Amino acid sequence: MIGLNRKDALLFITVTVLVILAPFILNPFPEGTAMAQMFNAGYPDLMQRFVIFGILVIGFNILFGLTGYLSFGHAAFLGIGSYSAVWMFKLLSYNVVPAIILAIVVSGIASLIIGYIALRRTGIYFSILTLALAQMCFNLAYSVLGNPQKGINLTNGETGLQVYTSDPQYLMGENAPELPHLFGLVMRDSLELEIGSWAFTLNAGYYLCGVIMLATFYLSIRIFRSPFGLMLRAVKSNQQRLSYTGLNTRPYTLCAFVVSGMYAGLAGGLLSSMDPLAGAERMHWTASGEIVIMAILGGAGTLIGPILGSGFIEYFKNILSKINDNLLHQWLSFLPDGLEDALVWVLHFFVGKGWHLTLGILFMLVVIFLPGGLVELGKRTGGLFDRFRNAAEGSGKERNQSPRKAAE
Repeated sequence: MIGLNRKDALLFITVTVLVILAPFILNPFPEGTAMAQMFNAGYPDLMQRFVIFGILVIGFNILFGLTGYLSFGHAAFLGIGSYSAVWMFKLLSYNVVPAIILAIVVSGIASLIIGYIALRRTGIYFSILTLALAQMCFNLAYSVLGNPQKGINLTNGETGLQVYTSDPQYLMGENAPELPHLFGLVMRDSLELEIGSWAFTLNAGYYLCGVIMLATFYLSIRIFRSPFGLMLRAVKSNQQRLSYTGLNTRPYTLCAFVVSGMYAGLAGGLLSSMDPLAGAERMHWTASGEIVIMAILGGAGTLIGPILGSGFIEYFKNILSKINDNLLHQWLSFLPDGLEDALVWVLHFFVGKGWHLTLGILFMLVVIFLPGGLVELGKRTGGLFDRFRNAAEGSGKERNQSPRKAAE
């Protein structure tokens, strides 16, 4: 199937079906119920973030998962892509195609420059270099390039870059939408579908991001299975031994870095295409750390891991941040007052504004007990079912053979 072997084709089809049916899968509870308000995640903004961050981590996985080079500054390319897209909205029009193209190109150039510098070192020194260079980009966007008093305002500083009515927008037609659109199809347009007590939202922006994510996922599969991907795996396995054979590994690692940076720029362009605003916070080192956590949590070096990790983080971040003390009191109201207040006081530090602590604990548990991430959990579960099935088949054969042995 389209150049994929049977196993990869089945994986790609599975991801495609999940993307198409996500608005239904993520709304398991009837609309208006307490469970729906808490656990339903089928609304456009969150679904868009699922697939956009999936693209981001798929690209990061090409660098980290294949070569073993751990970058702590990948959010810089996310921010560069976001700023580039908003500038296209300001200068040309709200059509997302030029914005996405410029985001990919500019982030590719930036990753080429940063990668050329950072890849002069390996290991922890490479990670520190990427962190330092990304923080330089953050400070440039936050203050230096966003300082109207000095006549330089490419990023609009801490306020963030956005589109104003005074912007030129040279290619803006008279009847063109005044929101990001794809040749007239506005990204915020949605089809509301009601089936019984359930309400589903089919959003144009989500499905555009979903189609692009499927394309990037397919490209990542081809990279993983290509001779180029095998060379990157060899770099991860033993770069020094590979160098002894006479091969120069630096062009391969630089190419992987640039491709990974372009993925991040694409994700940044899509973020701005869904909401035409870019801020320096997207380039902060904490955002880079979150990318690393998503990759490791899902399963670094695997194909489906980045999608699982990004979806897991974004989903539980949304749920945990919505839980407050009032909701905890409602859930624990069946307990005696003293015990209820004590449990609410303890749980208060793990939800709401303390959701980082809960995700941190989950991350620790995965790293300790599932070094391969959520993908390893799936493999172990599948292996457990296989053992049960084989045991059942074996016992069935023994029962069938026992009468024959008795007759003999």
